[in-house]
Amino acid sequence: MATMRRALIFLVFCAALSRSAPAQTTGDRISLYFGDWHTSAPRVIRGSLEERDILTRGDGANPTRAGSVFRFINSYTYATLAAGASTKPARLEGQQEIYFVASGRGTVTAGGQTADLFRNVAVLMPANLEFTLKSTGDEPLAMYVINEPTPPGFRPNANMLVRDENQIPISSSNGFWAHIAKPLFVTADGLGTLESVVTVTLDPLTIGKPHPAANEDTSDIEEVWTALYGNSLALVGNQLHEQTPGMAYYHIPDNLTPHTNINPSGELQAKFLYFARYRPHETRK
Repeated sequence: MATMRRALIFLVFCAALSRSAPAQTTGDRISLYFGDWHTSAPRVIRGSLEERDILTRGDGANPTRAGSVFRFINSYTYATLAAGASTKPARLEGQQEIYFVASGRGTVTAGGQTADLFRNVAVLMPANLEFTLKSTGDEPLAMYVINEPTPPGFRPNANMLVRDENQIPISSSNGFWAHIAKPLFVTADGLGTLESVVTVTLDPLTIGKPHPAANEDTSDIEEVWTALYGNSLALVGNQLHEQTPGMAYYHIPDNLTPHTNINPSGELQAKFLYFARYRPHETRK
């Protein structure tokens, strides 16, 4: 009951902040901007990698079905590789992938390099580089997978880039009031379409600042928040949605609908995987 009371206080507070946006998205349409891999049918790619959709290509301004929202990113999935299994060698053409390991252990091999995979390791797999994934633990290797197109004239990295989020220092602890951020990849690291891939943590009983404000120019944004752990609340427009691990939502690009994340727990942190493309930008040639 205490948690519910706190959530209601948050809701009233955030609703007051958003009263100046009468044309914001409300009602049943808000649910169209959410996706959850738990509710998606599996398919097998590259021989043995099982993937499930979280968000897919569509119309961010007017999605026709839940999760069909991307205008700039190709896809966002959750992939698992059974214990002991390996993928067939693959090469990405005109696209790149970012992997963020959720659980399990494994290895990734590309261009003569092999790196260990475990929870919170991120990999930027560039275009045109043959690679394989292998699950080496006693449980499946599970990963979030972002697939981005490479713009014309873009120069991809010559090698894969691996980052251990466990070893990355906190870059900010008060962004949007309460975001504890750790950057994984930015444009300079070799992203093609995206500009930022970050983990964001909320301490117990904290809330990020609701945004955007009315008339903020975010029409070209492609922004996604995924719950990694902790049962958080997503404020989107005039609604609170329980956001359990594996659920993601897409920032509504109408310049009006506020969004933020809330951690109603009095004891545990809540953690998110965030990625975004903010505006048309110069990519590496």
